[in-house]
Amino acid sequence: MTDLSVSPQRASTEPDCPRSPGTSVQEYLDHDARPVPAVLRYDVNEDLGTEPLDVERFISREWHDREVQKVWRKVWQMVCRADEIPEPGDHINYDIADDKLIIMRTKTGEIKALYNACLHRGRALRTEDGRVSELRCPFHGFTWNIDGTSKFVPCAWDFPQIDPENFPLPEAKVAEWNGFVFINMDPNSESLESFFGSMLNDWDRWDYTDRIVYSHFGGVIDANWKITGEAFIEGWHSLATHPQMMEWLGDENTQYDVFKGENWSRQIVPQGVPSPTIANHISEQEVLDSYYETRAFYSAGEGRDLSAGAEGTPIVPADSTARHELADQMRTSLAKQFGTDQDHWTDSELLDGIQYFIFPNFYVFAGPRTNAVYRFRPLGNDPDKCIAEVYLLAQQPADGSHPKPPKTRWLQPGETFSDISEIGLLGPVFDQDYANLPHIQKGLKSLRAPGIQLSRYQENRIRHYHGILDEWMDRD
Repeated sequence: MTDLSVSPQRASTEPDCPRSPGTSVQEYLDHDARPVPAVLRYDVNEDLGTEPLDVERFISREWHDREVQKVWRKVWQMVCRADEIPEPGDHINYDIADDKLIIMRTKTGEIKALYNACLHRGRALRTEDGRVSELRCPFHGFTWNIDGTSKFVPCAWDFPQIDPENFPLPEAKVAEWNGFVFINMDPNSESLESFFGSMLNDWDRWDYTDRIVYSHFGGVIDANWKITGEAFIEGWHSLATHPQMMEWLGDENTQYDVFKGENWSRQIVPQGVPSPTIANHISEQEVLDSYYETRAFYSAGEGRDLSAGAEGTPIVPADSTARHELADQMRTSLAKQFGTDQDHWTDSELLDGIQYFIFPNFYVFAGPRTNAVYRFRPLGNDPDKCIAEVYLLAQQPADGSHPKPPKTRWLQPGETFSDISEIGLLGPVFDQDYANLPHIQKGLKSLRAPGIQLSRYQENRIRHYHGILDEWMDRD
């Protein structure tokens, strides 16, 4: 496990690795308006080389089939939020390639992951999410309790080989972290805590257990799940893909934290500051005004973090910066939304994109505002398609209310993410991201080169990601 007890300074493990000449995240933290916790003060990016990455992993059905056997049936993967199934009998269906599971809340409050197949002749027991009092096969009526124990064997006299007292539905391992439910189909797997490693130490400051699912939406993307996921673990694509953000988003000066031997990585994208590419050509007031106009995140009911009143956007004082003013306004906005004191949060936690990736497909942003969680997984056994999902998690109101999450909003043919009204300015940003992906998938099949070229620093999280994947694929 990596030791992250790093002194509060810029502490790259590869000092000869070039960085952007722009202001670093750590330099912004030096001027934060609140004491900066140690969790934001490490800066570790272990050099993983510059070798090209082979293409077959993205386009080959043979690679996909091996991936199912060696990765998806072996690793921990997030299946839902615990509050999506709050009551006994509440369940969601989780599919990964050919494997189908029922994630079920039992009468004791335990969560189980039951394989979704009748033990008689294999008929799926549930085809929809919902609440049930039992699991009854529609084909012949074999029935199980919601904890997976056998309840009824029809014509039991004709099944001498079945002991009704010992005929449970097979199940996968289940673990919970921070309000998320994870499953692992390998009965001999390491624990979820061991798999997460040193990342758990970081999250002592951010408790998502009582977070509310404000929105959960997704759709089918015509690209491999890994291609899709890679678009969200580097920030410098914003220059070409999200030009509307350049006035308030640091792109090439994003900090990337990568650790050999760990199953996770991190990035911190500075916000409330301009891209280094235009930093000498924009004022602090223009940064703040642009943030109000195009900021691509959200608060319940408004579709954005901050909204200007009738008096217009605030004025940045001569002795301040857009970043400081925006952080103060965010503290006020969050306190108003959730009825609790928000004064202790750092400027960075209020503004920056602090995103953790845990292999193979769990992406979670940290901090007090309404934050996103991404999940990408194969669509059946087609290496050219995937399911992309986003959860938006908001703080729990001061009155302690915790509404059940809304029904998942799946994009229909012809719809775009911009059509999801409740996510506001985030929709067009996702549309910009996802517009690239089908063309990447097609282009890879025409690539006539030794492999994909990745940058040494800004795309090192991608290289680290594939290094973990290769380790799993090479296991016996």
